[in-house]
Amino acid sequence: MFNFEKLDVWQKAIEFADLVYNRTRGFPAEERFGLSNQMRRAAISISSNIAEGTSRMSEADFARFIEIATGSVFEVVSQSFIGRRQDFLTDENFRVIYSSADEIGRMLSGLRKSLVLD
Repeated sequence: MFNFEKLDVWQKAIEFADLVYNRTRGFPAEERFGLSNQMRRAAISISSNIAEGTSRMSEADFARFIEIATGSVFEVVSQSFIGRRQDFLTDENFRVIYSSADEIGRMLSGLRKSLVLD
């Protein structure tokens, strides 16, 4: 078992990627290489950066990868607003993504604070 697999936030990030994949399946075909792809890539980036960060030799380096993962959470939220405005996401799907992103963002913030004092 890799050490990142033990992190609750990594597990939540994997679930979040599944959620984003599922909720973007209904996007129009012309968005396959547009918004749905962007949202999926950003969602995947969250768990990937957490995992990569655990391989770093210092807590400061790990914290930097947590910051990058947090940025990816914010990307998905911003992209979800666009998806909702374009009627690609229902209000309910938007709320589910937003709520899950908020939870992961809070978890990442807590992890980052535990690593480095500002």
